[in-house]
Amino acid sequence: MLHSAFGALTADESATRFANIAVPMWAWAATLAVIAAMLLFDILVLHREPKVLATRRAALETLMWVVVGVSFGVVVLVAFGGRAGSEYFSGYLIEYSLSIDNVFVWALIFTYFAVPAIYQHRVLFWGIFGALVLRAVFIFTGVALIRRFEWVLYIFGAFLLYTAFKLLRNGPDEMDPEENAVYRAIKKLVPTTPNLHGQHLFTHVDGRKVATPLFAVLVLVETTDVLFAVDSVPAVLAVSREQFIVFTSNAFAILGLRALYFLLADLHARFTYLQQGLAVILAFVGIKMIIAHWYEIPGGVSLGVIALVLAVSVFASLRFGGAGAVADQIELIGTEEPPPPQER
Repeated sequence: MLHSAFGALTADESATRFANIAVPMWAWAATLAVIAAMLLFDILVLHREPKVLATRRAALETLMWVVVGVSFGVVVLVAFGGRAGSEYFSGYLIEYSLSIDNVFVWALIFTYFAVPAIYQHRVLFWGIFGALVLRAVFIFTGVALIRRFEWVLYIFGAFLLYTAFKLLRNGPDEMDPEENAVYRAIKKLVPTTPNLHGQHLFTHVDGRKVATPLFAVLVLVETTDVLFAVDSVPAVLAVSREQFIVFTSNAFAILGLRALYFLLADLHARFTYLQQGLAVILAFVGIKMIIAHWYEIPGGVSLGVIALVLAVSVFASLRFGGAGAVADQIELIGTEEPPPPQER
């Protein structure tokens, strides 16, 4: 009885703090169809043939994906109201900003495996596809846990504060593929050739089907996304509990990461203060999540704080940051000529 009463009370409180919208099945189906259509357009039209994405082209495609994400946010705003719209844009900014670190880790992975730029987009396409599926699982599980066990909020909030502290004190963790348990398992369990074979994930050598290095790269891209989702999904759940809003804000932010990668991968050293900005955002949403039972931070305020912190950190990086050595470590990003493929 007491447990049921507490559950009903917390559910009512959540309904007053967050958007509570009824999304018909046809809207879910239409949204998923739009996302699938954009993925197909990207791989079958924009990048049908493997090619190096020039900076200007990467900037235009990044802008295109941002326009798509913002346009969907306007649709949410018009269809479901101001609270839903502010939650979508807050979630979109959180996911997009936290994913920038993911972009730099991808650059290190591609450099480690000496993957030419001409093949990188295809790997990232399948990486984004897998990320969408994994994020959906994370999001629906997270929302279900919060609805069932309200105290999970304190765990999520404390974890975000811990992550923010780590970013401020130590900076991002170093990525060493050789230390990745999944990569070591692939080397032991999956027959692999050390040579690239175009942009194929698998090929045939001496009549046997084997994985190319691109398969290992794809698996590492997916596993790093899981690690980053542990931070970003709870952070987005701090500003919205509506599954449709949380999923779409994640999805439309993730869709633009391939273009953003080719635009920013070799500019890591210029974003000197971005890490501190991300730490402040994580700390803010962690505190928001922890104090939600006592004080409600309005969605518009959350959106303003997140946008302001991002703008200040980017401006400070470009105005006061200095170039470093990281760009030199990622020189293969601009490699235009791939090595000859392995003969079958």
